[in-house]
Amino acid sequence: MSTSPLPQVPPVTFRSAGAHVAVEGIAALVAAVVLVVRAFGGSEQSAANGYGTAGWFAVVGGAVLAAGVALVAGKRWGRAIALVVQLLLLPVVWSLLTDSHQPLYGVILGAGVIAILVLLFSPPSSRWMAAEYASSEDDSL
Repeated sequence: MSTSPLPQVPPVTFRSAGAHVAVEGIAALVAAVVLVVRAFGGSEQSAANGYGTAGWFAVVGGAVLAAGVALVAGKRWGRAIALVVQLLLLPVVWSLLTDSHQPLYGVILGAGVIAILVLLFSPPSSRWMAAEYASSEDDSL
């Protein structure tokens, strides 16, 4: 019963996905700052609306940034957050491409979302994620 050690360094695909996810988190944090500045300047109909939306963007952006940093560092827990965020962004991409009449933004966001999903589900990333479970099954036999 030979058990091989788990690869400690995540594959490039996994870390690349993390970098992309971190950029999404930074973009959300920048949006939060912009929303606070706009609310402070009085451009929102309701200050609570502007500050509330900014707070939501700050919390979500912080979580997404943390997930991206975790992926780059090789922490497997970041993948779940990253996947959920990408799946939630797919309807946003569709809306930008169709109802919002913002195809340029839709194409840019869609390319990023698809790239992250491809990187997270690529064979090297999937093998690295599964390696932890394979070794624990070998130990229990």
